[in-house]
Amino acid sequence: MLKFTSALTRCADTVPGQGTHLTSARVRLAVLTLGSAGLLIVDHIHFQYNGLLLGLLLMSYACMTQGRYLKSALLFTVLLNMKHIFLYLAPAYFVFLLAQLLRPSTGRRLAATAASGAHPPLGLVVLGVFAVSLGRSPPSASFPRCSRGCFPFKRGSVPRLLAPNFWVLYNLADKLAVAAVPPGVAAMTGGLVQETSHALLPTVPPTATFLLSGAAMLPALVACWRRPADTAAFLRALVQCALGSFLFGWHVHEKALLLAVVPLAVLALRSQTEARLYLLLSAAAHVSLFPLLHGPAETLGKVLAALLHAGYAAHALPATGAALSRPQAAYLAGLAPLVLYHTVGHRLLGLHGRWPFVPLLLTSLYCALGVLYCWLALYRHMLFRADVGQKVKQR
Repeated sequence: MLKFTSALTRCADTVPGQGTHLTSARVRLAVLTLGSAGLLIVDHIHFQYNGLLLGLLLMSYACMTQGRYLKSALLFTVLLNMKHIFLYLAPAYFVFLLAQLLRPSTGRRLAATAASGAHPPLGLVVLGVFAVSLGRSPPSASFPRCSRGCFPFKRGSVPRLLAPNFWVLYNLADKLAVAAVPPGVAAMTGGLVQETSHALLPTVPPTATFLLSGAAMLPALVACWRRPADTAAFLRALVQCALGSFLFGWHVHEKALLLAVVPLAVLALRSQTEARLYLLLSAAAHVSLFPLLHGPAETLGKVLAALLHAGYAAHALPATGAALSRPQAAYLAGLAPLVLYHTVGHRLLGLHGRWPFVPLLLTSLYCALGVLYCWLALYRHMLFRADVGQKVKQR
């Protein structure tokens, strides 16, 4: 928690127009992140340690804005070795740091400091962290274990709890196609290791998800490359890498959405467009995490936490509520009956014994539509409307 709070302070200092007291960027960012219903669920109830990891991510970004590239790379490499899910964000770091090395002013400065012995070369910092982390066991043992953790291809493209991504929509389309054809066509099946086979639509191999995830990141990486001095473009690339890998990745977990939601909070303090999309994405992410707490005793707590967070975000972010379009407002309003049906409606209708999967399926489908919309809208803003953000502070 202390690490996360320190990182929030550094990131908030990069936001222009700090305000005073309770309206300052520090206070607003702290409440939006520390008060996130998603972090409360996965850190304090579901027993994870994402707060520490996301704190390291934000500290790494803050160092990047200050031109402290070696420390930023060090923190991210440590983060990557602590939890391999942050591999999704590595392309943005690679592209931005490579762009810095190729910039005449930055490249000469880094080369001069490395030659003088004041700082080690950037590549040596990264390789050194990997050597310390993986050098405790032989490569023949550590590398296969890491590859299985980073690329869980034997688990199937769709996890047990149905993460709200593109593959939920794809599987539904396959089910509807089966229902539309004459009887006798096999339905989508899952093997003992949860490998999914589709009936009519092509079965998706791991290679396809890998290529789709890379293609989803590519426009953001190109934009990041073309703006090597713009740390806001780098942060937007981080968000798009997280969303692209979540939407099209192989066997992703719902909590992976936090990799996009938390960095987006920093951008939401900058512009109305990103503030609106943060409100939508955070609401969809929080509701998608509700099935992790499926007990009746936990219902009131998780719903109240999500409502309080959404209410504060609508009040604290730049003109969020007034600027919502009708479809955006309708989507947020639709989350209420969805949560009501998931928590009590399905049982009251007596459908739990016959169709126990329906509430989870509806939640995943509805949240997937919101996540997909936010991904596309963020790309539209990033590529066509976003102004140049904060530039790197040369040290």
